[in-house]
Amino acid sequence: MSKQTTRREVLKGGAALAGLGALGFPQWGLPALAQGETLVQFTDLPEQIVLERTPDRRIIEIRDIDGSLTPANKWFTTQHYGHPVVDHATFRLRVSGLVNTPLALSLADIRALPSRELVFGFECSGNRGPQNGLSSNGRWTGVSLRTVLERAGIKDTAQEFVFFGADRGEEDVDFRGSITKVEQQYGRSLRRYQALSDEPMLAYALNGDPLTVHQGSPLRLLVPGWYGAPNVKWVSDIRVQEDQYLGKFQTHWYRTLKGEMIDGEMKWVESGISKMRLKSYVARVTKMGNQHKVFGVILHDGTPIKSVEVRIDDGPWQAATLDPSTSEKYSWKFFTYDWRGATPGEHTVTSRATDTSGYMQPTSEELEVKKTFLEQNNQHPRKLIIA
Repeated sequence: MSKQTTRREVLKGGAALAGLGALGFPQWGLPALAQGETLVQFTDLPEQIVLERTPDRRIIEIRDIDGSLTPANKWFTTQHYGHPVVDHATFRLRVSGLVNTPLALSLADIRALPSRELVFGFECSGNRGPQNGLSSNGRWTGVSLRTVLERAGIKDTAQEFVFFGADRGEEDVDFRGSITKVEQQYGRSLRRYQALSDEPMLAYALNGDPLTVHQGSPLRLLVPGWYGAPNVKWVSDIRVQEDQYLGKFQTHWYRTLKGEMIDGEMKWVESGISKMRLKSYVARVTKMGNQHKVFGVILHDGTPIKSVEVRIDDGPWQAATLDPSTSEKYSWKFFTYDWRGATPGEHTVTSRATDTSGYMQPTSEELEVKKTFLEQNNQHPRKLIIA
């Protein structure tokens, strides 16, 4: 069971923050602040705040971000069938279907292949403000997916590459009102051009250490720039086929329904969850003397960031500064903004990012045509009080 407390109880502590640990905030504490620096308390937290993590779901405390890499024991996690424990000694990654040589690779076989590293930060497609706790960033080690697939030898007729995790559960499959119960593994697929590109990898380490159970031990798929759902954890099978994969989570669960004007008429279009939509969020505001600093995070699909801006209340957009320590292509990006002349009272602080393709993070109003909650990348004003 998750422990909860009310926003009012949290706010009673004011900016002093001394009592937050006793209220159950994450054990790793709040950001390491400079001497004389204090954290300004947001007032937009939900009335019920989840303080303790459930076994199958963990969020990060975004106010506590103090480095570009998220430690493994703080990484966000969410899944559908719990955390399977895989025996490393007997584990085999099986590659079958439209291949010349079916494979059953042990962890030793995989680790013997040429390795690569990737700094990649991503979020759950259901991550939303104001907490935005289903997001993290790490340095992954593994092997190129293409290296494994080339060892198997891909037939010319192969078009769909399906990745199944070791996690599984019973599902009700509804076909025109007739329900059939079947056991299903979590699965996602990539098209041929995606699977055989330079980018996807099979990771076995995070920040230099073997993957934890929460992060998909012993092996997980990573598709740089994509949301968390396609990055299949506990990968155990790769099935190469010609036909389109129609598994529950890919076909029905992780979808976006959005209105689009096509030839002058509104059409309702469904699309699958894949590449991340450009998003920034304000993680914390701190005070030192009369000066205030805004710190935030950008999540993106790898397209370079052109600019990030911050707005106080309904004032003009002002340029923020990108942190060079988060410059890797797929890393999440940090930004800061020096807020000068803050006046006492209630305020909102909003950020927006723009990438080099010209795409600007949308407003809530611009996303009103989206009828599903996934891929919620709108600008999100944070509310706070300056004493």
